[in-house]
Amino acid sequence: MAKKRFGLGMMLPSMSYIESIKTSPINTEVRTVKTWTSTQNNTYAGYETGKVTIGLNVSFILLPKIPMQRRLFDPRVGYFSDSFVQFSDFQQRVEKKRFITRWRLEPKDSVDAEKMKRGELVEPKKPIIYYVDPATPKRWRPYLIAGVNDWAKAFEKAGFKNAIMAKEWPDTDSTMSMEDARYSCIRYLASPIENAYGPQVHDPRSGEILESHICWYHNVMNLLTKWYFTQCAPLDKRAQTAHMDDKLMGELIRFVSSHEVGHTLGLRHNMGASHATPVEKLRDKKWVEEHGHTASIMDYARFNYVAQPEDGISERGLFPRVNDYDKWAIRWGYQYRPEFKDEMDEKEKLMTETTAILAKNPRLWFGGEGKNEDPRAQTEDLGDDNVKASDYGIKNLKRIVAKLPEWTRQPNDQYEDRMEMWRSVVGQYGRYTNHVLKNIGGRYINNMPGQKPYEVAPAKKGRDAVDYIGRQVFEAPLWLYPSSMTDIAGTDLVDEISTYQDRILKVMMNGTIMDKIYKDQREAGAYQFKDYLNDLFHSVWKPLTGLNDMQVRTRRLLERNYVDQLNSLLNPVQKDKPTVADRASNSDIMLYLMQHLDTVEQFCKAQAAQSEGINLLHYNDLLRQIKLIRERRVTVK
Repeated sequence: MAKKRFGLGMMLPSMSYIESIKTSPINTEVRTVKTWTSTQNNTYAGYETGKVTIGLNVSFILLPKIPMQRRLFDPRVGYFSDSFVQFSDFQQRVEKKRFITRWRLEPKDSVDAEKMKRGELVEPKKPIIYYVDPATPKRWRPYLIAGVNDWAKAFEKAGFKNAIMAKEWPDTDSTMSMEDARYSCIRYLASPIENAYGPQVHDPRSGEILESHICWYHNVMNLLTKWYFTQCAPLDKRAQTAHMDDKLMGELIRFVSSHEVGHTLGLRHNMGASHATPVEKLRDKKWVEEHGHTASIMDYARFNYVAQPEDGISERGLFPRVNDYDKWAIRWGYQYRPEFKDEMDEKEKLMTETTAILAKNPRLWFGGEGKNEDPRAQTEDLGDDNVKASDYGIKNLKRIVAKLPEWTRQPNDQYEDRMEMWRSVVGQYGRYTNHVLKNIGGRYINNMPGQKPYEVAPAKKGRDAVDYIGRQVFEAPLWLYPSSMTDIAGTDLVDEISTYQDRILKVMMNGTIMDKIYKDQREAGAYQFKDYLNDLFHSVWKPLTGLNDMQVRTRRLLERNYVDQLNSLLNPVQKDKPTVADRASNSDIMLYLMQHLDTVEQFCKAQAAQSEGINLLHYNDLLRQIKLIRERRVTVK
């Protein structure tokens, strides 16, 4: 990746050297400076000099003498994993196995092991300890520590007390170093990058995590400000500013700390966790404050944007927390099970136990990392109904837009805060659209007991999604672009709205989506292709009467883009290697689309008969284009 980014060529030994070598009891750190030639088309430093110099660090870590027993991976529980290929005398083919990454937690002795069998909590032989970087601003240290300690209750589910903790870096011990692999740390990075991350180093033989350095950039606080302002300003008076107070910012940092700690414990993202919560429960003060708005802090659920001001929900019902799924996952990965003779015996018994537990509790679903086609497992979404959740979210966005000038007021005609928060609102609006969009042609990937591994999403999900896009996107969202914003930003309102509408329309009329809906319609309860085209038509093609100037202009552009998309589908560019999207041109889909073109033509004729001025010119031009589409369709190529 770096080689391509910097256009690296040959390394230059005469301009490369070892900068330092530092050795600790279990690790050696080698820092080098290396220089490479760089291609002249590079946009970085190599463009001027023909060379690029990069500082690198290589770590050597001593592995344990006796590897920890591996715990084999179960795809129903979201752990990072390594793989190996198993060979045995009794196989007819080799088998690929995976094992999870986790810290080694064991009772101190046989007495504690017996206590654990009786259900008593015991302290581990070696607890998991994170030290806070002394460079960290003092005001944030308690919150980072709290984010680590939040996981203690989860480890109690696995039978261990005082299993995980965070501490201040000792001022009195000069022998300690953050480069010593015996110490895991939460590192502070003075950087404008808006991010944090939680890596870990593990034994490749067993998956035992040996050390971790969680890193958080200073400017992650700006990201947290935008998130909380955009999602919760109407719900929490403390968020009605672009500059959060220390108590609120501290709690936001605590949430980030806790999430990143989860990664260093071996846990992957679980983007399906929030789907376990019915949308209306997100507005139920008693329920959501007791159970939380998502079942896992490893989800990208952020904050409860579904709640409405009249619900009166407190911070406890707005913030994520270490919750049911996290406690279950820690129990599954860290419970001490010496009764199994080996990892294979353990795997069979654990899988049986896991099946029984998951069958009783759907909140423990691991939905993956939001990278497949399942609309239930997405980043940044909430609840079990994307459409309903997004509608609630937009109600809050409208409240924010109306109050932006007041909540972001700066002296001396400065508007930086207003513009940054407004763009954050626009981005959040786009997320809601994307959440809904994924339901069109959606397919469910199941891994819970008693469910089909694969299901086509119900037709209602697709119909509701098309209806939402029609209401919230194709009806020009003028509320999102008040003059108090656009006059300052110099926004071309028609261009910005139309460009966004065109992007969404292209997704909905993409050949891949068309092909998927057409093929999936054979499944019981699936969205029928002809119904999809009909619903899509009614979401776009509406009379231009009774609309204001901006609505008319954006609608005309939307209708033109619609006809352009039909042309692309009916008269595709011939390719040497057709893609999935191109297959639509060689299927019965074309017959439906030709019929659909007739529907569009009849609408345009009817509207032209009762229009005048530019609207009449618009419909006449569309009729001309439709005629050309048909001519191109029958032309011998």
